[in-house]
Amino acid sequence: MLYYITQYIEEIFHIPGFSLFRYISFRAAMAAVCALMLSIIFGKCLINFFNKHQIKEGIRDLGLHEQGVKAEVPTMGGIIIIAGTVIATFLFAKFKNIYIVLLLITTVWMGFIGWLDDYIKVFKKDKKGLAGKFKVAGQVVLGLVVSLVLLFNSEVVIREFGANMAIENNQLELNEVVDMPYTDIKAIKTTIPFFKNNEFDYSILLPHAASQYTWILYALAIMFILSAVSNGANLTDGLDGLTAGTAAIVGTTLAILAYVSGNVIFSKYLNIMYIPEVAEATVFITAFVASCIGFLWYNTYPAQIFMGDTGSLVVGSIIAIMAIIIRKELLIPLLCGVFLIENVSVILQVVFFKYTKYKSGIGKRIFKMAPIHHHFQILGIHEAKIVSRFWIVSVILAILTLITLKVR
Repeated sequence: MLYYITQYIEEIFHIPGFSLFRYISFRAAMAAVCALMLSIIFGKCLINFFNKHQIKEGIRDLGLHEQGVKAEVPTMGGIIIIAGTVIATFLFAKFKNIYIVLLLITTVWMGFIGWLDDYIKVFKKDKKGLAGKFKVAGQVVLGLVVSLVLLFNSEVVIREFGANMAIENNQLELNEVVDMPYTDIKAIKTTIPFFKNNEFDYSILLPHAASQYTWILYALAIMFILSAVSNGANLTDGLDGLTAGTAAIVGTTLAILAYVSGNVIFSKYLNIMYIPEVAEATVFITAFVASCIGFLWYNTYPAQIFMGDTGSLVVGSIIAIMAIIIRKELLIPLLCGVFLIENVSVILQVVFFKYTKYKSGIGKRIFKMAPIHHHFQILGIHEAKIVSRFWIVSVILAILTLITLKVR
């Protein structure tokens, strides 16, 4: 909103200083500051309100250390992340940008589904919450909407330049780059890490005769990615600060990837896809990162509030959709390695238990408890240390993700 207002003021009154709002870097920084302040201030008010009205989910008895204390901590704290992100985005982003629209739809839609799940748990006293099939249905609907927009909206394109641009030798100035002939193409492409000529077209996966059905394959891929990352973030949300801290690290990496993918100079220097207008998503994702950090102010050990499904489903969905719109979804297993490990630990535990029970009549476990962060808790490692080490792993994975921009 402020972008449009300042542009109007600058054009009419020619007041100096308002041109700063033209720059994505400035608006992204301002969005981060705004989101951080909002989440910290609003977070305190929300915690007081929840404590006053006893809005607490209650914790299943898993026999873990300090579990009784956690039962008194209010939930639904994901509202803090949603509010900080959405308000800061409306203030500083071009909210008519198609990528911003998709990210806002993702935030509100998954926030509603997560809130409904928490509402049933808290107010209806049903610990099962919203039935899993309804969560999956919500993710499928969102995945379908996102895929159709990315496939058929005229603003979603990849720009290919007609001449070789030797940016690495500084042979071209910025104005020369912008003026060079180019072609905007509609293509269902993504990026394969660690390979030269690393653009991958989904149509390759189908026979030539069936290439017209590539959009169906793409839609199914988006639904799967969205569901996997969203549920991975949900499973990770079991220790104070674990999901929010990991999301902040992942979000920072995605902000860098979005900025370079939407910048003609950096994209050509790094030899990655140039996606017009996608750099605007940097404003959204920096607001998201700052909101997660603001939420961490109250969620680090010992937590004063939990994000609940209201937050965890939103966090995972934003990360998934952000990676998809910048054509880096194949980097998710590396970048979101913590979420992947948590997901895989649960799958392995369930499969191995059922298999051994079928074979011997007695179910056995690979881990002492799944998701895997509880395994380390039972081993006697303090919760704060587990979270810190998972954050360190996330930082390492984030660095490796950025390295893929040049290592091929």
